[in-house]
Amino acid sequence: MTKIHHSFPVALIVSVLLLPFLAGCAVNPATGGANLVLMTENREKEIGLEEHEKVMSSMSLFDDEELVAYVKEIGNKMARVSHRPDLEYHFHVIDSPEINAFALPGGYVYVNRGLLTYMNSEADLAAVLAHEIAHITARHAVQQQARGALARGAAVAGGLVAGIATGSGYAASQISEVASIWAQTGLSGFGREQELEADSLAAEYLVNAGYDPAAMIEVITVLKNQEDFNRRVTGGGGSYHGLFATHPRNDRRLQEAISEVGQLEETGVAKTDNDTFREELDGLIVGQSNASQRTDQRNRYYQDLLGYTLVLPDGWNVAETTTTVTASGGNVGSLKIEAQRLQENIEPRVFIRDNMGIENLQESEVLSQFRLLGHTGVAVNPDTEKMERVATIYLGPRAFTFRGEIGEGAESEATDEMLLAAIRSFRSIQQGEVVAGSELKIKYVQASEFFDFSVVAQSSKIPNFPEETLRLLNGYYPTGSPEEGTWIKLVD
Repeated sequence: MTKIHHSFPVALIVSVLLLPFLAGCAVNPATGGANLVLMTENREKEIGLEEHEKVMSSMSLFDDEELVAYVKEIGNKMARVSHRPDLEYHFHVIDSPEINAFALPGGYVYVNRGLLTYMNSEADLAAVLAHEIAHITARHAVQQQARGALARGAAVAGGLVAGIATGSGYAASQISEVASIWAQTGLSGFGREQELEADSLAAEYLVNAGYDPAAMIEVITVLKNQEDFNRRVTGGGGSYHGLFATHPRNDRRLQEAISEVGQLEETGVAKTDNDTFREELDGLIVGQSNASQRTDQRNRYYQDLLGYTLVLPDGWNVAETTTTVTASGGNVGSLKIEAQRLQENIEPRVFIRDNMGIENLQESEVLSQFRLLGHTGVAVNPDTEKMERVATIYLGPRAFTFRGEIGEGAESEATDEMLLAAIRSFRSIQQGEVVAGSELKIKYVQASEFFDFSVVAQSSKIPNFPEETLRLLNGYYPTGSPEEGTWIKLVD
């Protein structure tokens, strides 16, 4: 038999031929299996930072420093026992009442304030964070990008996105409004297989950190109960967490995925000391917050007593009394707003002349905004002998007067445009905008011997479905009652 002599070993030839394909493959750091990925870890971090900045441009952070620090502490605890402990993780609490959590490549994890209100133990919180960390360690978003499925994944709400008890539809709108496609995919979920993988990894991390892995089941049960309630109330159905058709406690694949790393007991999560957890969640806002609504438009100011709001120039400070507000921009200028009782039915232009004492109004202009009537112009201030922007706007039984001064050294035309823009943004506070201090908040109490959710709901300040909401908040939906002495969340 004639032998064929090769100038290169066959193995080397095969390796060269396969090189373009192998360049796109990597070992999954969490599972050890091969994954098709098209980016390095450094590029993954770069994308994470880029997309984080987009998230921050469309979402507001919750400013409770102690609670945020607690979330970061638990998050870092879970990250240290994960498959990528050397990655720098960043944990953020989004000031939103909706029940969401998501992650970005490179170590960015986000939890909505609304999801925190439905957690009932530190282990529950750890499970949420571990699940999102698992998406990062298994590089699920990067795999989606490699398959070209990144944008398509945002079409269906899944993952750690529950049906919203209020039926607000915010989950879908949040997905569409956030500027980051990567965040949209995280909010939408990664499909059945990857969600199960994240659950399994999260359960492993829980065990490694000293928590009962059954907490993963508890968290998914919270989300499933929200979906069931939302479907019953609205007739609609959001989906969640890989589109489970059954209850999490009866889902065989889910149970198997989690039980592989720890023996689940029928009693559920083991009892642990949750004093710190309760201390941090006590007083947490339930539903819409004043801050989350009031950071939507630049430097928007609300005068709750008199019922009006307007957008002031960025960086301007406010001093107020019961009837006056003075906004100041240092050397740039200032704007004083004063409320007066409207004694007679006269035109706003006449009010400026007769009540504000301004005879020679220049650049006179009618104001008609947000169904309010007013008038504006510029005039010489007799005391300073400088031009000032003046206006009056009628709102209810009051006339609101505006006097805007241009600071020394400021560019007069540009400052006047800022003052006029602020005046034009004046309107009444709309229904649904939260008045400062009126937010509903969690209050922990211990259940009495005859505690009854239906009885407590009768005096609850929760406006819609108070009994169901209290049950969902405490993990007793649709039925059940706490034992005497059990800590229960009420809403004040």
